[in-house]
Amino acid sequence: MDFEPIPTARLQLLPVSADTARAIVAGNLTGLSPAAGWPHEDTADGLSMAIKHGHPAGWMVTLDGEVIGDCGTHGRADDTGTVEIGYGLAAPYQGRGYGTEVVQAITDWLSGQQGVHVVRASTLQDNVASRRVLEKAGFRLTGFDEEDQAVYERTA
Repeated sequence: MDFEPIPTARLQLLPVSADTARAIVAGNLTGLSPAAGWPHEDTADGLSMAIKHGHPAGWMVTLDGEVIGDCGTHGRADDTGTVEIGYGLAAPYQGRGYGTEVVQAITDWLSGQQGVHVVRASTLQDNVASRRVLEKAGFRLTGFDEEDQAVYERTA
């Protein structure tokens, strides 16, 4: 699936090209307007995983033209139609409802893609803020994985 721009009420989610992903991982932010705190500590890991496995790198989360976060999938949907998402915002932009807006937007977009039946996300058990984001976006707790992370799912 080719990622498309996704507008939300306050944000713009812009697809990250493979070239841009490689540049960000290398520390080159030329042509981007990073907000304070972005890239955050998980940005390079997520983009590196996409590059390594050859799936779309995801979206940059922008607010008024500045990159405040990133989001994407952990790969394509599996044989059961389940796709896992990941997301993160720069610290100064957390706690403002942007996370819920991002998760809702990418989940709605993914739900409209052929072959996607379930959207999954996992987070540390003690990450109350991230768990609340998922719950507000309509996800339900389905259990805990082998790393003791809380696993949430939403039917597409």
